[in-house]
Amino acid sequence: MESSLGPLLPLFDRERAAGNALAVGVLVHTAGSTYRKPGALMLIAASGEYSGLLSGGCLEGDLRQHARSVIETGEPRIVSYDMFGPDDLLWGLGLGCEGAMQILLLRAGPDRDWQPLTHLARALDDHERTAVGIVLESVWPELPIGAIALPQGASATSIPSTLSAQARMVLRGDAVQAALAAAARSGRVGWVEERSPAWKLFALPLALPPKLLLLGAGPDAAPIVEFAARVNWKVTLVDHRPAYADVLHFPSAERVVLARPEEVAAALDLTQFSAAVVMSHHLPSDLGYLRMLAQSTIAYVGLLGPAPRREKLLADLGEGAQQLRARLHAPVGLALGGRTPESIALAIVAEIHAFVHGADGRPSDHGKALQP
Repeated sequence: MESSLGPLLPLFDRERAAGNALAVGVLVHTAGSTYRKPGALMLIAASGEYSGLLSGGCLEGDLRQHARSVIETGEPRIVSYDMFGPDDLLWGLGLGCEGAMQILLLRAGPDRDWQPLTHLARALDDHERTAVGIVLESVWPELPIGAIALPQGASATSIPSTLSAQARMVLRGDAVQAALAAAARSGRVGWVEERSPAWKLFALPLALPPKLLLLGAGPDAAPIVEFAARVNWKVTLVDHRPAYADVLHFPSAERVVLARPEEVAAALDLTQFSAAVVMSHHLPSDLGYLRMLAQSTIAYVGLLGPAPRREKLLADLGEGAQQLRARLHAPVGLALGGRTPESIALAIVAEIHAFVHGADGRPSDHGKALQP
């Protein structure tokens, strides 16, 4: 899933507060080896400042020139880059990426409540799956390129009042709404295409960041929070010790909760978490956390500490061990080497990152990683 919005929000919030329109860049098509894949987003302000990358920084300078025109005129634009072989040299970029990209630039401003950014930002804040639709091709004058469809129940301010009643009905119709719902569920981009009259809509899902639960808020949890925040995860820490469960110790965390192990399930919605790591360094507390996690549906459970400690805890857990063992990663973390808290934190975040992205954590082949 490519459409991560969190890193773009500071620029969006600042420009919206100032009443300024922005250009939204949406990667809609790729071929060959490319830095990002369809659904990736970037924002470009009228000043030329941008947030997010669609290439490794190679194309963004050129995109800023197109974005200024889009912001000024309000007319969407599709920009194509072909980096296959000698065609790459025509752009003067010399990237050698052997790929091609199509990027839609559209204006988001106060006249339409900065849609679709407003809807996506609200869904991200609520951690709710959603998707928006953008018309990419159209020979129907009443349904122009750049027209936006939002899910049922969302604000209609993104739909220009100049659209005909029929065009507005199309954007709110069953085919478009079904495509948005499917994209939201799967996290994959989708398409709706009609032939008479001919138009094509791109369904863009919102990528929700993983939520990580750290059970134990000792000093060695701090670098885990920092690494996780750097990749835009949302982290909740729990500890039964008031001196540890201090929000001032973890400025990048979403929440810090003071609770005993037996209180966690009532204090938090455990279905929201992609992964949990037990790391209180207190044997009775870790046992309580594992007992609670055995009853949860959290797919990844990490346990800090050596194998003998793991086996003792599982033995003490009794029948609950069978519910937990298939999900348990203990000792937690990839074998990256290093014994400092930062090294251990990096190993833990790397293993969870591989898990939530369906990767195996083996050495990467960056050439293959760039393939479609």
